Amino acid sequence: MEPFGRGGRGRGRGGDRRSQSTSPVVVGNEQCGRGKGSKEKKQEQCGRGRGREEKKQPQNSSPDSGSDSDSVGMGMAKLNIGDDVDKPSAAAAAVGEGGFDICPRKQPGGVVLKPPLLAQNRERRRSRSSNNNGIGLSLRPGMVLLKGYLSLSDQQKIVERCKELGMGVGGFYQPGYGEGTKMHLKMMCLGKNWDPHTSQYGERRPFDGAKPPQIPPEFQTLVTNALRDSNALVPQNRLPSISPDICIVNFYSQTGRLGLHQDKDESEDSLRRGLPVVSFSIGDSAQFLYGDHRDPDKAEKLQLESGDVLIFGGSSRNVFHGVSVIHPNSAPNLLLQHTNLRPGRLNLTFRQY
Repeated sequence: MEPFGRGGRGRGRGGDRRSQSTSPVVVGNEQCGRGKGSKEKKQEQCGRGRGREEKKQPQNSSPDSGSDSDSVGMGMAKLNIGDDVDKPSAAAAAVGEGGFDICPRKQPGGVVLKPPLLAQNRERRRSRSSNNNGIGLSLRPGMVLLKGYLSLSDQQKIVERCKELGMGVGGFYQPGYGEGTKMHLKMMCLGKNWDPHTSQYGERRPFDGAKPPQIPPEFQTLVTNALRDSNALVPQNRLPSISPDICIVNFYSQTGRLGLHQDKDESEDSLRRGLPVVSFSIGDSAQFLYGDHRDPDKAEKLQLESGDVLIFGGSSRNVFHGVSVIHPNSAPNLLLQHTNLRPGRLNLTFRQY
């Protein structure tokens, strides 16, 4: 994976129908008498304040909302979206304007400590060399890691685009288990919606009717380039190209986790052909688990850092995978300076239905 406003409750439109009284009515720090006095004075003091309604911020706007349970097996476990999933107004309030912001504004007067010049230059050199001298690692048949593939500029653009989409209709929301247990994980679907309750894809989110935003063209270009470069860097482990029409965007807090699971809800044709899943990692580093079994003790461990691209398809298309640990304060300092990305990990997984 904020105060409520105090409005004029009890001072609505029906307030003028009360009986006349010489007792003053207090609004803020001013008194507005209902008895004697000029009409113009009363309007100036309190007439403009009538009919105010309380305005509540979305329920999921707090980055620390949720309980200590923060594991989710996508494609296996059925998740509940809170207690009000059948109430469109409540659901819309949770994901509409002012929703979860992965890049909150900096606090006024806050002090931002810049990293040492040596660290800044090292990050710049690493960013410039990412796409030119990428390192392709064959982890197993059908599974390739492009280490440091996404440049700092690409990462910045992805974060900014996800912030924009995540704050709009169909943006980030907070899934959870039954009995109201929430997780430190926010999710947003692009292209098609993935329903945690049914483990199926659809054109709209059932709980609020929102249509997922389209996958930005620049994201699709990055996926195409990553697959092309993967086949060039690791020719012995070639994977088929895809035209992604699904992207699941997850934001993990620093305590976030993702249980071992399989991405197996795509079409039979996509799974049979072994069309790959392409995963972008941005922000804090994560300990990634993968293997042929659901048992985490038998899984291989891999460190995924900001800018890494992981691809699995072919004979590894149904590999079990998950995230066991998010490493705090491990995101590139330059990325944080440019985007103000909140602590945690942003992960985008692309696939073709």
